[in-house]
Order: sequence, then C-alpha cells, then structure tokens
Amino acid sequence: MSTIAQIAARLDGAATRRTPTAQFSADTGLDVPTAYQVQRAVVAHRTARGERLVGLKLGLTSRAKMTQMGVDEVILGRLTDAMQIPDGSTIALDDHIHPKVEPEVAFLIEGGAIAAVAPAMEIIDSRYVDFRFTLPEVIADNTSASGFVLGAWQPVPEGIDNLGVLLEFDGQTVQTGSTAAILGDPRRALPEAARLASSELTDGSVLLAGAATAAVPLRAGVHVRVTVDRLGTASLRVAP
Repeated sequence: MSTIAQIAARLDGAATRRTPTAQFSADTGLDVPTAYQVQRAVVAHRTARGERLVGLKLGLTSRAKMTQMGVDEVILGRLTDAMQIPDGSTIALDDHIHPKVEPEVAFLIEGGAIAAVAPAMEIIDSRYVDFRFTLPEVIADNTSASGFVLGAWQPVPEGIDNLGVLLEFDGQTVQTGSTAAILGDPRRALPEAARLASSELTDGSVLLAGAATAAVPLRAGVHVRVTVDRLGTASLRVAP
C-alpha cells in the first residue's frame, strides 16, 4: 500500500471509529501537493460507502488564520451529502471526536456563478489528537470537515462584505464577528475555489466561504444558532 493510501486509511479509520490519531507529517515528510492527494483518497473512502460529493469548503480564509499557519493562501476541502445537517435538527457528540462549530456564509453555484446565499455553520472535527496539526496534515484530513448546516437560500443582496455575525449557545453570545473576516468579502471565495478545483464547481454545488469567527467547542445539550445580518439564521441542537 502506498504512503498516500496508508495515511488516507488511517484518517478515515480515525473518523469512523471516532478515535483521534497521532500527527504524522514529521514521519512522512508530507507536503501540500501530496496532502491534497491524501485528501482525495480520504474522500474516496466516503464515496465508496455511498456518499455523494455536493460541494467545496475553504479554510484559512482570515488573515489571522493565515498568519497562525504561516501561509498566504486559502486551503480547500470537499463536502459530501452525508455531512449536511438539516437546519434545526439534532446531532450527537458521540458521532464526533472533539467537534467545534463556526459561523459561515454559504453560496449556491449555478453556471459557474453565485446563484444564492445562505447563513451557515460548519462543524469541524479534526481527526488528530488534541486538534493539533500542521498545514499538510489538516489538508490531508479534508480540512477537518465534518458537517454543515444551511439556513434558507436567498438572492445575494448588495454589499455582503461587512455583515454582522453572531454565534449563540442557548441564547448567549459566544462569538461575534463580520463577514469581512472571510477574505475581506465572502464572494471572493468563488474565484479562490475555482482556482483550486474549478471542475468540481458544478451546478447545484454548495460553497462554504469560510469562518467569520473563531470556532467554539460543542457541548452536550446546547442549542446553537448563527445569525448573519440580512441573511437570517441557521441552527442545530446537540443531544444531551
């Protein structure tokens, strides 16, 4: 088995068993191009089990995140239908390792352009011990993608580059931010995604533009709501 296949199997096993794995890039010399090959192999495990690719997500879209990771461009992950969580539904912590939630803006792609926008949230759940990783490791791990919630789709209003964003747990504010944190304007996510994977932006694709605030760990029993000014809300509950 190749190194790429071995790493992909290890990451997929960590996800399916809900048991984190140790970091490995120091042992393998993993670089970014190879990490994307691993990511494709990881996603192939999911599609082999019957999941269907439905879109893309961007990571490291804020200047602070880029600085933290020592990079100057975004990273890309893949979304499958099994990752989508219906708005307002309930998830279980036991289905994850150490999940966190972050508020996002989502776009619906048609004809290579943005057709609609929705408030969204992403569940990220690193498959590595202590949620610690290098840049190649997080790319290989499909940028920690685990789940996403979409609010109602709507036409894109004028000026979404500085909309207020609120993340609440049980009605209490845990993060506030602005869509300006997403590449200065979340609409810039489309050319970035097209640059990295243009052939995958088919009609009906979902594009998660990136996080508007820092991620917050989920806990049992909490009700989570994201509000984006002018776009509305998205929510979920975590089972007790």
